[in-house]
Amino acid sequence: MKHSIVVVDDHLLIAEALKNIIAGFDDFEVSYICENGIDLQQKMNGKPLPKIILLDISMPEMDGFETVQWLKETHPNIQVMALSMQNDDQSLIKMIKNGAKGYMLKNTSPKALENGLRQLVSKGHFFPDWAASRVFASISDNEINAKSKLNLSDREIEFLKHSTSEMTYKEIAEVMFCSPRTIENYRDSLFEKLELKSRVGLAVFALKNGYAE
Repeated sequence: MKHSIVVVDDHLLIAEALKNIIAGFDDFEVSYICENGIDLQQKMNGKPLPKIILLDISMPEMDGFETVQWLKETHPNIQVMALSMQNDDQSLIKMIKNGAKGYMLKNTSPKALENGLRQLVSKGHFFPDWAASRVFASISDNEINAKSKLNLSDREIEFLKHSTSEMTYKEIAEVMFCSPRTIENYRDSLFEKLELKSRVGLAVFALKNGYAE
């Protein structure tokens, strides 16, 4: 039995192209297409729930950020794979924070899309290398608990919370009433203590351990 997918994208040509590409995958099929979050809410009413929702981020009326948050609250068992033209940390972090379990760029190849969908089903998440997938793949529950007990200072924890926001490092420095250099020190210290290499990794750790704002 194939895993059902719903595509949510306001660009009909892209949505139809995705449907046709996925039709060639052995284990997946597109049940229907929606233009935005509101259209999704209406079409899901009374229908069998899909396994996966491929969700565009930039849409009118109800965008991907709002839609994934609604799905997290109402249908937490549905796995959401965000689709975007952008590989910026802010969009990625916000989508993860709102409940997305995967994130892919729209210029990915069909083979990469199929692989991403397979991993989403088997592992519960999929993020390409640039999106710090290794953070998700390598941190087990025991490792998370152990790292939660690390000797983090109050200021490091405060910075860690801000890392899940859309603020730049300079803006975080202003909120924390310190210099950008001090913020860099907090960041580097956390990189070392948590064995991470990117802000995305910090945000993922914060979200997994209840440090998110």
